[in-house]
Amino acid sequence: MYAEFDLTIPADLPEAIRALGAAGKRVVPLSGGTNVLVDVRSQRIAPDCILDLNRLGELRGIAVDSGRVTLGARTTVGDLMASGELARHAPALVQAATVFAGQMVRNAATVAGNIACGSPAADLVPPLLSLDAEVTLSSVRGSRTLALADYYLGYKSDRREADELITAISWPVPGANSFGSFYKLARRKGDAITVTAVAVSIGIAGSRCDRARIALGSVAPVPMRARRAEAMLEGAELTPDRIAAAAKAAMEECSPIDDVRATGEYRRHMVGVLTARLISAAVQAQK
Repeated sequence: MYAEFDLTIPADLPEAIRALGAAGKRVVPLSGGTNVLVDVRSQRIAPDCILDLNRLGELRGIAVDSGRVTLGARTTVGDLMASGELARHAPALVQAATVFAGQMVRNAATVAGNIACGSPAADLVPPLLSLDAEVTLSSVRGSRTLALADYYLGYKSDRREADELITAISWPVPGANSFGSFYKLARRKGDAITVTAVAVSIGIAGSRCDRARIALGSVAPVPMRARRAEAMLEGAELTPDRIAAAAKAAMEECSPIDDVRATGEYRRHMVGVLTARLISAAVQAQK
């Protein structure tokens, strides 16, 4: 049984933002609904009003302009899979999209929704972290931009105010010497929650790494960057020993839990395995 709530269907973004800031009401934005409706039905959340964003075409789309890639908040996982520009500029994100839930969910679920749900296992967040993505938040007060790496405060907790709406996600176009990749470890190939996820973005200049991003999912209260491991790679030659040391550092930085899908010890071990595998693949791709 669904809880009782009002339904507001704005015709444009300004109307949506005004409705989101309605005084005295808990207003929950909805686009794909693949998380929100489940939470409403289970009474994990009890909104006074659902704000249906599905008429806001301006919030859906993929653009590459002035050296940046920008996704509208309502861009679906299916849209990511179909984009040739993202295949060039964000292959790790497309890889994450292809293993995201099942086809019907991919057709509805949105990028902003995956970010906003706050799950440690959110599949799109590690590749976005590896791309240095930023999130644009809009309200009646105006817009502000936060680095996705600074967006989360803790489990299911973030910096978005109640009257703010995620309207865009963007990142710089990676350099020509960059390699990005993502791997999701799960107990089956489809409709599976992540056991461990690793995304890397590696830039190689000559024989040295000039940029390293290693992002991890489902191994901490929020998706995270393995910053100590990144620092070990930047400016260094990507030798097998250096890669192994960075993978070990990534293992030590995460804090996975035991649950029904895997033990924390197994998750930590697989962070090391997958980090080393993806960085080694980057080295081979640049040869």
